[in-house]
Amino acid sequence: MVESAGGEPDDGTAEVLDRPLPDGVRRRVVQIVSDGFGGLTLAELPGQLRQYARFTPTRRAKFAANAMAAALENDTLFRQRIGERLREAQAELAGALDAGSPPPAADPLDVAAAAYVLRPPGWVKLVTAAGEEAQRADAERAGEETKAELERLRAELAAARGQTRAETERLRAELEAARREAESMHRKLRGALSDVKRGEAALRKATAETEAIRAEGQAQISAAESEARRLKARLGETEAALEASRRAAREGRSVEDMRVRLLLDTVLESAQGLRRELALPPVSVRPAETVDAVEPGRMSPKDIAARALSENDPAILDQLLALPQAHLVVDGYNVTKTGYPTMPLEKQRLRLLGSLSQLALQSGAEVTCVFDGAELAAPVLLAPPRGVRVLFSKPGVTADELIRQLVRAEPPGRPVVVVSTDREVADGIAKAGARPVASAVLLKRLSRG
Repeated sequence: MVESAGGEPDDGTAEVLDRPLPDGVRRRVVQIVSDGFGGLTLAELPGQLRQYARFTPTRRAKFAANAMAAALENDTLFRQRIGERLREAQAELAGALDAGSPPPAADPLDVAAAAYVLRPPGWVKLVTAAGEEAQRADAERAGEETKAELERLRAELAAARGQTRAETERLRAELEAARREAESMHRKLRGALSDVKRGEAALRKATAETEAIRAEGQAQISAAESEARRLKARLGETEAALEASRRAAREGRSVEDMRVRLLLDTVLESAQGLRRELALPPVSVRPAETVDAVEPGRMSPKDIAARALSENDPAILDQLLALPQAHLVVDGYNVTKTGYPTMPLEKQRLRLLGSLSQLALQSGAEVTCVFDGAELAAPVLLAPPRGVRVLFSKPGVTADELIRQLVRAEPPGRPVVVVSTDREVADGIAKAGARPVASAVLLKRLSRG
């Protein structure tokens, strides 16, 4: 025979519970086993409980409740080990049970669960008393709930009766109002019938007048068709005379065009002769290439602030680029921040430069794209696209200043177009003789492809 931690013989047969364990006591017992479970080694656990060794106490109480209850009832050694853990956790309650005097203020369910695990003398009475106490508490709670429910139902019934009376009064009032409205509608209906009869008489009169007007209109249509045929004949004569006038104008214009072409050929031949006489070399360096700037691969661009100008028709940009020797200077980040600000800077540059390359191919104009690189510390790996010159401003120099240098480097009279929504840039380059264009205009033009 094995002795428990309290010294009493415990073989599971000294006292026997002759009824099922009350539900409340069983739940407390399962919780005690689940809490003491983690303090046992795998070898100390019964075979059927080892699979739950790694579970948390809450999961063990949820998934292994039946298995733990069965092991506690049938395995005396396992019950003693759980009892030892309980004595360590609740030493005061365990001592009181061993002394045969449970604390009066303790929860009966806790006392019964601890007695079931520790099995002190008289534990069956404690468990039975706890079950009866729980049943009485449940019965009292059920009675209170039933009484409260009855009071609630009575209140709802009284409210429903009051609502029914109010609804009945409302329906009576609505019925009386509907009766009065029906009488009014009958009077209106009789009046409407009289109006219908008068309307029918007026309709017959209007029909007769319409027939007379239709006949008169038919006669007017016939007269109008005759007049239209006469006017069509006169229009043919007028068109013939206009065509004759156009032929005469074209013949006169051909003579003027021939004179202008002859004058233009003379000017071109004079210019070529003057170049040969002065031995002027061909132009190999563009003015924009003389401006000091950082080439791609040296510095990385940084975003600049922009102030919007009013938008214009993108067709104006096509007209400007169609001028001889036109030079398009683009404030790069000003355009990308206007058109697609959410994209990364690298993708902003690639998208803008690709579109500018197509524009340069289509227009034949010189294109320079300027990015701000004043505060960059890492190289930019960028291959400039065909037909586009890419410049980064040097440290200490903003992209706005670099654009103004490019404009000042151009000779007077050359058409220079600067794309930027920065008001200071636009005012500065306008004073230098360049034409400012808003970034939105360029974006619209690029979106057309």
